[in-house]
Amino acid sequence: PSSDELSVEERNLLSVAYKNVIGARRASWRIVSSIEQKEEGRGNADHVSVIREYRAKIEAELSEICAGILKLLDEKLVPAAKTGDSKVFFLKMKGDYHRYLAEFKTGDDRKAAAENTLTAYKSAQVCEHFCNFFFDPCIFFALFG
Repeated sequence: PSSDELSVEERNLLSVAYKNVIGARRASWRIVSSIEQKEEGRGNADHVSVIREYRAKIEAELSEICAGILKLLDEKLVPAAKTGDSKVFFLKMKGDYHRYLAEFKTGDDRKAAAENTLTAYKSAQVCEHFCNFFFDPCIFFALFG
């Protein structure tokens, strides 16, 4: 790998680190949302108000984490990827973080996150089929020698 491209170990460590950070907040959001629904059903307006504030705080953290990794992926990691495997890995990761946004966003923001998810996963799928073909020097030189 070039100096700008992460090694397999580095990209796996980055992925696991972000999955751990985002996973804890996604779990918290699901639990808080469930409690919010139960409290709404019971008519506990005071509880619902406090729970909504806490849910909004979790959503802000989720948004910030996703925005950070998506910026890193768009500006550094995907452009620096020199192999098909690396590019596919980062495009799938991009799809994952847009999907996490779509889990809690609403309205147009949710629609945009869902569209971005699909675009990233489709790009990864296309790259999976074609990138290694073009990145493989043996195949390249055999064809274009």
